[in-house]
Amino acid sequence: NFTRDEISNLLKERGARVQNSVSKKTDFLIVGENPGSKLGKAKELGVKILQEDELEEMIK
Repeated sequence: NFTRDEISNLLKERGARVQNSVSKKTDFLIVGENPGSKLGKAKELGVKILQEDELEEMIK
């Protein structure tokens, strides 16, 4: 498991723009063990939701 900061840094190193909020411009939301209210917002907006292990597979 990664911390939020570790994931943020990994993604930024690969050219991603990391945000603290979910909007219709969000490409995907990464969720860990205890997703918060952003999960509901992402579902409402149709944002792709990735589990942490799915992200790990993508960045290998």
